[in-house]
Amino acid sequence: MPLNMTKVAYGAQSLDEVHGWFSQRGGEARLTTRNLPRRHAEMIGGSVYWILKHQLVARSEIRGFAKAEDGRTDIVIDTRLIDVHPRPRRAHQGWRYLEEADAPPDLAAGETADVMPANLAGELAKLGLV
Repeated sequence: MPLNMTKVAYGAQSLDEVHGWFSQRGGEARLTTRNLPRRHAEMIGGSVYWILKHQLVARSEIRGFAKAEDGRTDIVIDTRLIDVHPRPRRAHQGWRYLEEADAPPDLAAGETADVMPANLAGELAKLGLV
């Protein structure tokens, strides 16, 4: 089983906006991180799960890792965004590992899911419930 990661969709106000980030690009996008993850070999074939409003809402497949010009590391991801069943997740800086057993399932074709209102998700996060 490949290892996944979570990352906050910083600045996005809606899932449609996150989809818009990737719709304009070719087949791949790059996320830059300071250091190569120690478990990077396990992550190829895994996914970046995007956090929006304190919920995992979508994922992008990890294709590989490459050196960036400034000595950092690029995480190469597929621009095809796959919606998942929303699952509560606290926001964080950078990225975090996500085991396959903890990853939410994909939505089936034509299936939709409602994202919890941000104020409710925020209150639940303050209480330590998400």
